[in-house]
Amino acid sequence: MRLLLVEDEKRMAQALCEILHQEKYDVDHFADGLEGLLALETNTYDLAILDVMLPHKNGFQIAREARKKGVRTPILMLTAKSELDDKVTGLDCGADDYLTKPFMTRELLARLRALSRRNINTPDGALTFGDVSLSKETSLLRCGENSVRLSEKELRILEYLIANQGQILSREQLAVKIWGYNSDTEYNNVEVYMSFVRKKLSFVGAKTEIKAVRGIGYELREGHV
Repeated sequence: MRLLLVEDEKRMAQALCEILHQEKYDVDHFADGLEGLLALETNTYDLAILDVMLPHKNGFQIAREARKKGVRTPILMLTAKSELDDKVTGLDCGADDYLTKPFMTRELLARLRALSRRNINTPDGALTFGDVSLSKETSLLRCGENSVRLSEKELRILEYLIANQGQILSREQLAVKIWGYNSDTEYNNVEVYMSFVRKKLSFVGAKTEIKAVRGIGYELREGHV
């Protein structure tokens, strides 16, 4: 799961990155509010943690501007402030939850788990589209009675496509989502793994297909029965 952390306190950021990496989150960290906003607007993150007091743009501004541009990534706001007005402001700006410093690690992780569950659209935690379902827990792709296990990157590609169904995702968005914001991954890696996912869809007999939109990117579509 890819997570964006925007925190300008160096020690706090280092501690959070270490904790989150131990919990198997892929973390991109920014200490500047403007850089954090630009990263969030790529819409490639599963979760975002925003500090309120940041240089150039504060957490409230980041959340408000991202929501105006249609970014739906769940946002957890961190702040040293405990006043009710600040909490209300954060929620009104588009944050999904609010955590006041100092906090317990267990509470932070519990809040993140709760936010991540909001994106799951079936009771058993599977994602569905067309005639396929995808289990994030077991990495199994199913179509009818057929199933196949996906690799980590195959799982994340298909999960991202399902979560953004109806949208065309660019190669750049996919590269950032799967390999990281600062990755030097070449676009042909995206094409290679996209071909792997297509083969898995074919293997289970799915009518659902990944269509390449020339010069733009990829879109998940329901195939004709």
